Amino acid sequence: MLFHTWTFAVFFAVTWTVFIWLKSTRFSNIWLLIVSYVFYGWWHPYYLILILFSTLVDYGVVRAMDRCTPGSRWSRRFWLYVSLVNNLGTLAFFKYAGFIVANINSLLGLLSLNLVVPPPQDWMPFGWDYLLPVGISFYTFQSMSYTIDYYRGHLPMEKSFVRFATYVAFFPQLVAGPIERASRLLPQFHSPRSIRLPDIYSGAWLFLVGLFKKLALANYLGIFIEQVFAFPDDHTTADLVSATFLFAWQIYFDFSGYSDMARGIAKSLGFDLCLNFNHPYMARNISEFWQRWHISLSTWFRDYVYIPLGGNRVGVSRIYLNLLITFVISGIWHGANWTFVAWGLWHGLGICVTRFLSNRLDIRLPGVLSTPAVFLFSWVGWVFFRSESLAQAGYILRRIFTTQWGEFHVPTLMILLVFIVWAYQCLCEMRHTRALLQSPVTQIILGTAMLLYLFLGSASGGAFIYFQF
Repeated sequence: MLFHTWTFAVFFAVTWTVFIWLKSTRFSNIWLLIVSYVFYGWWHPYYLILILFSTLVDYGVVRAMDRCTPGSRWSRRFWLYVSLVNNLGTLAFFKYAGFIVANINSLLGLLSLNLVVPPPQDWMPFGWDYLLPVGISFYTFQSMSYTIDYYRGHLPMEKSFVRFATYVAFFPQLVAGPIERASRLLPQFHSPRSIRLPDIYSGAWLFLVGLFKKLALANYLGIFIEQVFAFPDDHTTADLVSATFLFAWQIYFDFSGYSDMARGIAKSLGFDLCLNFNHPYMARNISEFWQRWHISLSTWFRDYVYIPLGGNRVGVSRIYLNLLITFVISGIWHGANWTFVAWGLWHGLGICVTRFLSNRLDIRLPGVLSTPAVFLFSWVGWVFFRSESLAQAGYILRRIFTTQWGEFHVPTLMILLVFIVWAYQCLCEMRHTRALLQSPVTQIILGTAMLLYLFLGSASGGAFIYFQF
């Protein structure tokens, strides 16, 4: 059930209307849980078994921790390991098992030890790929953060299973984030929601801005990008440059558009979700880029991977190693493909190099060059992210850097749209946001987004890019 379809429009109209009637009663969370399960089960009913199982395990784990005798650290740690093994094991099985088997077979094939036979296509019901649950990486991390934070003593135990299950399955951000922490979102299910007219207007504005990003920008750019990446041999080097440049913006419009729509839907129900994007292509260094891009995931890896590894509390060489490990894991989180490992490693190396240059050698780019340099760095990384294989990524990069560019075939309107948005973000960075929100441009975007939703919603484009992660 995609946000930009008539199916969702009807679903949300019913959801919102009933929630308004129930928002001051004890049935409000039950209603949200029901509609969240309907929303997720719409993709496939079997997905509900997995999310319910994950929810039951983590709810039970924390209750078991709570019953441990005070000071019984090992008992609490055992239950934490139960949660980690269940969540990470489930994620690994559904998302990475095929990748692991394929690579083991390739390795043994190179060693002429053909001892492992690839499983038949139908060895699991409905096929391996079909069973990959949409959004599993998001709700798994969200549920797991609850058990970790309780173990650390950062939040109390949630006594109500309904509240906890609603927190895990809350439909606006269930399948593609933001990844909310229990300490921030769970308390919002404890008290009746106060829904005021400004909240409804703000929620509608966020939703329509996200809709505009998805339908008018991301899907439009995707037309050219899909053609080029499907047959890179048939296009000029200039087309490859254009496609990779535009993909950097397509994925931003697509993913930030989803986040805006999710925040808008939640806002209209009286809930506040965290900001997930903050003009990342205006960043002045790579670390700042990751403070602006997919913020909920970046902070998750910082708090649950980088800091436990030692963070900045260890020696310099160990800090660099911790950064590389964290970014490689972040790359793997995005998908079972070596291209994502390369993408994570690229960013990890970039942060290590810039950290060394700035902290050890006191070398920094001038302000006017830093933002374009960060964008170019991320642009190279997006080649790995978008490519189907390392071989394709290498081919595209070789073409870009070693052959003549030739003629551009990209529609001029695509380039113009990107630069308009970039200019708009520059103005926002210059603290003109309020003036922009009160300008006729805002009303034009609002009206255009509404027309797109009314006339193109169900026919325009497919799923969001991050649904596959």
